[in-house]
Amino acid sequence: MFDRNRANLACFHGLLLLALPLVGCSNRNSTSSQPDGDQPTRVQVQLNWYPEVEHGGVYQAAIDGTYEAQNLDVEINPGGSETPIAPELLLGRSQFAITNADDVVLFRSQGADIVAVLAAVQQHPRCILVREDSGVETFEDLSGMTLQCQPGRTFLPFLRQRGYLDGVREVPYFNSIAAMINDPKVAVQAYAIAEPLLARQQGIEVRTLMVSDLGWNPYSSVLVTTGDLIRDNPDLVQTFVSATRAGWENYLASPQKANEQILSENKHGMTAEVLQFGAEQMRELTTSSDETELGQMTLSRWQTLVGQMKELDVIKKDAVQAEECFTIKFLQND
Repeated sequence: MFDRNRANLACFHGLLLLALPLVGCSNRNSTSSQPDGDQPTRVQVQLNWYPEVEHGGVYQAAIDGTYEAQNLDVEINPGGSETPIAPELLLGRSQFAITNADDVVLFRSQGADIVAVLAAVQQHPRCILVREDSGVETFEDLSGMTLQCQPGRTFLPFLRQRGYLDGVREVPYFNSIAAMINDPKVAVQAYAIAEPLLARQQGIEVRTLMVSDLGWNPYSSVLVTTGDLIRDNPDLVQTFVSATRAGWENYLASPQKANEQILSENKHGMTAEVLQFGAEQMRELTTSSDETELGQMTLSRWQTLVGQMKELDVIKKDAVQAEECFTIKFLQND
């Protein structure tokens, strides 16, 4: 229930084929253009998963009046396991969305002009969760384990290519850690901001193996929009990025009110304790090793990611240019 999986590729491919011919006549301007008078600008934000702490900045900006102060009327649309982020944006049903950097690369490799404008999480929370009594202390110890994972997640071919999944039996992941509670030889794909506490609440001591420690570290909780909106309405993009960035700053300082709202909208087993735990973890994850300012992105990080995905044959060699995946111009004008 807690894995933040974006739209699976099969669903994405089909919906994108439907969306692309309609991009030129999308209704994006009906909700994203500045209205006459003092009426607030309506904005829809599509989440890539059920509401959780990785969306905290958006909820904070909505609940503490940050968006309202910028004359924005923001509707947050929860996601799920097959949320079609790119089609939602291309068809104009949403003007912004939250996703991960590797998904931006995948979207662009399929011809979708999706652009990252803010990256809240600098250190990706993806981990492999194992029981402490499993005998697994590092990725090198995983041989002989059963790993519950979802096919299509790009971190998996990364682990396979480097041999960490040799001798590992991969089985489907059903958004639950239940299997590892009864079997110390079961490992689960997880996010470090939720599942570790969930396991401990059920009496299981666990260890988290952070995939970012191996060099797979895409930006996470990435705010994205379309190239069209950036060109057609840069003022709106600037306003929304600035307000969302402020929302993240406020959330990291005091997440309680936003967590209450997130909990009220999450109907998939979330608890107040897990949200508080996650918010505490987010304070570290939103800080980069070089102390980059909140939300910032660098070309070198995007080049590394695109290069890794080409090396893994996840995208074709010339399908994506790193510099086209993101822009920081809306982060420099705050």
